[in-house]
Amino acid sequence: MGALLSLPLLAVPSLGTLMTFGASCCGAATCSAVCSSCGKFQSSMATRIAYAVILLLNSIISWLMLTPWALKKLEHLTLDYMAITCQGKQCYGFVAVQRVNFALGLFHFALAILLLGVKSSRDGRAALQNGYWGPKIIIWLAFVVMTFFIPEAFFQVWGKYFALAGAMMFVLLGLILLVDLAHTWAEFCLEKIENYDSKAWRGVLIGSTLGMYTMSFAMTIVMYIFFANSGCAMNQAAITVNLIVLLIISAISVHPVIQEYNPQAGLAQSAMVAVYCTYLTMSAVSMEPDDHHCNPLIRASGTRTASIVIGAIVTMLTIAYTTTRAATQGIALGSQTSHSYSKLGSEEAAEHGLVDTQPSASRREMRAEALRAAVEAGSLPANALDDDDEDEESNDDHGGKDDERRGTQYNYSLFHVIFLLATCWVATLLTQNIDFENAGDFAAVGRTYWASWVKIVSAWVAYGIYTWSLVAPVTMPDRFGY
Repeated sequence: MGALLSLPLLAVPSLGTLMTFGASCCGAATCSAVCSSCGKFQSSMATRIAYAVILLLNSIISWLMLTPWALKKLEHLTLDYMAITCQGKQCYGFVAVQRVNFALGLFHFALAILLLGVKSSRDGRAALQNGYWGPKIIIWLAFVVMTFFIPEAFFQVWGKYFALAGAMMFVLLGLILLVDLAHTWAEFCLEKIENYDSKAWRGVLIGSTLGMYTMSFAMTIVMYIFFANSGCAMNQAAITVNLIVLLIISAISVHPVIQEYNPQAGLAQSAMVAVYCTYLTMSAVSMEPDDHHCNPLIRASGTRTASIVIGAIVTMLTIAYTTTRAATQGIALGSQTSHSYSKLGSEEAAEHGLVDTQPSASRREMRAEALRAAVEAGSLPANALDDDDEDEESNDDHGGKDDERRGTQYNYSLFHVIFLLATCWVATLLTQNIDFENAGDFAAVGRTYWASWVKIVSAWVAYGIYTWSLVAPVTMPDRFGY
């Protein structure tokens, strides 16, 4: 699928056409067509998909900036203004990558400032988040063009320090949300089991736990067989440390002291953290360079260019999905969205016997029939039916497609801040420790020792965060309400 997605982009004749193509994909007409074809499509979901597509296209454009083809186009379009050298070697678009991602980051930063304090779609500023796609695409592309007039020295400093710091924050944020997801998933299953005595949910919880542990051990065995040969000390150490820590956190999660302070802790959370961290370790050893003959995947690849293209597209898709998911999990970061307040208000209203929900379709039909009967009996004027039609149309517009009339589904400003950090991660991933000598037509994304070590250390940090989430209630019981 990644190869198919890349074909239209590879066929684009120039940079300007490429950006026009990206704009048309994310334009207002396209978004409207997609949403209308889906029927009652939730506006918040459509918005998140649109921003993810923009990030994906921006990442692909950034990756193409690492190719000699893109550099020649840039030099031609800018009248040799963008002729870049790095200590006598061609930069392969290091500065161009930083420019493109800085433009999208600036775009999200501006939206984050403009959308501060938006609580529902009734706020006029909410339209900036969910609409005006044509002008927003134009502004984004204008930012891209503007960055090419900023001196190169600025991006040398930005890429080496600020973008790197933002990238590390993005990785750390993803790990925190992973641990939160693990706890949320287990607590959700336990709640279903306790409230409904459901055998199905008990089977789901046990089955998913066993399945994730099985996948973790299977990946560990595969790594030992193919990536831990003699002379591969880095891989051997990373795989062994991951296995040992996996067993340690599993034992800690079922320790009697931990269970006493947090009865909901257990192997279900540990399994999710273990399978993700094992996947990170496997991704690290499978994407490292093969200068020590420790990565058979590179030697076994039939077509080097095809594998690089598919790997790059898959990586960008993963980043876009991860960013969108992380950006909507504000509660996990200690940020309460207005949607949560709305739910709280609904609970209070229910307690006092108040009705605060929109009527269902069947109720609206019954109400319409009652009104028609009242009009025929002469107890109501005929225009009452017109008023009811207007109310029903309003409910369809706001209740069916706009799911944020009573409160936003996520924090808009935090959403854009996380996308800003994602642009820093994309720029750093594409430009960190590039092998200029061996780079071909396409640069391999993440195939450096730096990227491998980031994944290995990220797995260790995730284990540490999860362990602290188990131990913290024991060491600070007053703070956690025990």
